[in-house]
Amino acid sequence: MMEKIITAEKMRELDSHTINEVGIPSLVLMERAALAVRDEIITAFPINQANIIIVAGSGNNGGDGLAIARLLKIAGLQVKIVNVGNPAHTSEEHQVQEKICRYYHIPETTDLTALQDASLIVDAIFGIGIDREIKGHYVDVIHAINAVEAPVVAVDVPSGINTDTGEVMGVAVQADTTVTFAYNKLGLTKGAGQKHAGRVVIANDMGTYDM
Repeated sequence: MMEKIITAEKMRELDSHTINEVGIPSLVLMERAALAVRDEIITAFPINQANIIIVAGSGNNGGDGLAIARLLKIAGLQVKIVNVGNPAHTSEEHQVQEKICRYYHIPETTDLTALQDASLIVDAIFGIGIDREIKGHYVDVIHAINAVEAPVVAVDVPSGINTDTGEVMGVAVQADTTVTFAYNKLGLTKGAGQKHAGRVVIANDMGTYDM
């Protein structure tokens, strides 16, 4: 069967339909996403689990990252969160995951020097919505990630890659593996997007309803 490859707009449409019409809560989809990334880290990176750093933005991609941090902590791994988003603009789901992480006493910081000791980095800064050039603090964050020798696992798409065109929006994370959700994304199959994604793992058991 031919692989289904979709755009960012189509993915948003499927997610919206799954949440609002089918009735599967967004937090359930987020948990499934986080489980897929956790499984990939545990199975594919057995020698890189000593000090995992989750780099989390303030949106739902960052919320995925926080959920991944919790699941890795439950699995007995050492994990720390580096928060790089704007706290004033966190999504509802992100706020829920943040509260849970505090209960689990997962260390959090905004200090990018924490990346230097990472055995593995999880890129959970931006999701599928990036359509303009990355600027300011986020440029420094992405450069800091790319400067570390530890392998990088991107959540859904590497931060800074346009989901549809594969274009680098000024700067982008260079991932070793990208775990993308429900279906492959057009921008991960061509140009710079394909290069920055590394090995693409499609988490196709998300529960997203296909219309």
